[in-house]
Amino acid sequence: MPHARPAEVTQLLRRASEGDEEAFEGLFEMVYEELRRLAHGVRRSGAPETINTTELVHEAYMKLTPSRELSWKDRSHFYGVAARAMRQVLVNAAEKRATLKRGGGQVKVSFDEARHGAGISPERVVEVNQALQVLEQANPRQARVVECRFFAGLSVRETAEALRVSEPTVKRDWRFARAWLAQELGAS
Repeated sequence: MPHARPAEVTQLLRRASEGDEEAFEGLFEMVYEELRRLAHGVRRSGAPETINTTELVHEAYMKLTPSRELSWKDRSHFYGVAARAMRQVLVNAAEKRATLKRGGGQVKVSFDEARHGAGISPERVVEVNQALQVLEQANPRQARVVECRFFAGLSVRETAEALRVSEPTVKRDWRFARAWLAQELGAS
């Protein structure tokens, strides 16, 4: 990750795992811009917002805060957990928005390699999440790839690091999962 220094992030994660409150706060400050970059990648401009980038980062951080006691392995592990937190925040926001205004609002998300997505409704974000839960039962790693790429906006390289697999494995899982989700969502 270009902005956060890997060795320092790993050191702060270890200290935070040992209960060092200042280390966890320092970690957030160090990775904040990187998390904003990831959140912005997910929250492409041009579509009405369900949740803005800053709010997404802060809500994801709030989900990470109870994880302070988690035994963080390294920065890749941290970003993998952050991807899950962003997914939860986006799905919760979509569910809330869908409940408030059926059929209204569009969220910019994409399964496309170039990350140029067509807007989809909050209801569709919820459907993607539900389909992803089914995929998790059949193939947890493919579901994690979708989570990292789709919900957190991680690149193939970043996803490979977060999941501790090779880039070709991420590309293969991403292709399969996209096809599976497209078929699954086409039926709904």
